Amino acid sequence: MSILRVLLAIFLPPISVLMTDGLGLHFILNIILCLFGWLPGSIHAVWRLVQER
Repeated sequence: MSILRVLLAIFLPPISVLMTDGLGLHFILNIILCLFGWLPGSIHAVWRLVQER
């Protein structure tokens, strides 16, 4: 888990999930969460980074 990926997860969550999981369920879910607000999308993106590890 690099610093760049953590920063992307915080500021641009869909990009971080795309880099981690590719185009799939988690990417679509993250976009939907970001539509509800920045915080749910960021939490999901950080969670995906932790799960990848």
